[in-house]
Amino acid sequence: MTLSVEIRHRQGDFALDLAFASEGGVTALFGPSGSGKTSVLRIVGGLVRPERGRIVFDGAVLIDTAGGIDVAAHRRRFGYVFQEPRLFPHLSVRQNLDYGRWLCRRAERRGDAARILDMLGIGHLLDRRPGNLSGGEKQRVSIGRALMSSPRMLLMDEPLSALDEARKAEILPHLERLRDELDLPILYVSHSVAEVARLADRVVVMGNGRVDGIGSPGEMLGALPETVTRDAGSVLAGTVCRIDRDSELATIALSAVSLVVPRGHLVEGQRVRVHIPARDVLVATERPNGISALNILQGQVAALSPREAGAVDVAIRCGADIVHARITELSVRRLGLLPGLAVHAIVKTVALDR
Repeated sequence: MTLSVEIRHRQGDFALDLAFASEGGVTALFGPSGSGKTSVLRIVGGLVRPERGRIVFDGAVLIDTAGGIDVAAHRRRFGYVFQEPRLFPHLSVRQNLDYGRWLCRRAERRGDAARILDMLGIGHLLDRRPGNLSGGEKQRVSIGRALMSSPRMLLMDEPLSALDEARKAEILPHLERLRDELDLPILYVSHSVAEVARLADRVVVMGNGRVDGIGSPGEMLGALPETVTRDAGSVLAGTVCRIDRDSELATIALSAVSLVVPRGHLVEGQRVRVHIPARDVLVATERPNGISALNILQGQVAALSPREAGAVDVAIRCGADIVHARITELSVRRLGLLPGLAVHAIVKTVALDR
């Protein structure tokens, strides 16, 4: 299902002027606070009418200001998940979920309620009220309510931003299951590199109300400036090929090299993504000896890109994968780095996010 968006809209001194398309899967609107991500989501969802714009979903025109078309929000049949759960406090979890089903006409209902409960891990919460749930449980129920309405698309506005790291780690596997097991396009707003790296199929990078770039997580998150995030880096896909239960480490096979990472809940044969922050990668022109780092990846310099404050992004090609390192300009000169030079990328295992 294709979503095509063209928007020109002004809110006070802030202006949106952008266009992008999504081909299903998870499309992340990524950028710093104030870049216009939530405004785009609200316009797509029908909560705000743009001054000028055209939005088409699955061949149906939702809004065309030039043609006088503006489909009401409830007729777009998009599920909306906000930053805060917004559950009805006087209703049980079961009743909150039933409200989602009530929002959808019987003829349009699809999906298995039991399957949704299983994917989100909320079946045991049905008789509780929101006041007796943790933050992560509330948000999972909120997502479940949106899914119970049988949406054609899910709009998620920084759904993890109000949660601590432990609750984020609790809910992310459930979001991965939604992505992998449901044929449901998702438009996901976030300013977290870790979330986008883990969940997104396509990234729309936004800044000051405009689109700065569109591509895969690996393409778009590798060379973001420090003004946007300190977590710019590589997003690599691989398969867990070995679990060492004695050391609590796992080995992930990439295209030509392997990575040793904390085991966490990984299992052999599992397909995973690994996010390596560029600032956690060291570069050496000779293979180092006598160091504690377990990951020493052999490759070649693919590109050098100057950044702000005397920093340089070094793209290192390791087989079909690109590993990004952010080092100083002085280090580049001392090492004599040039495209094509053989180098080693050194990554501490503890730097890799579980």
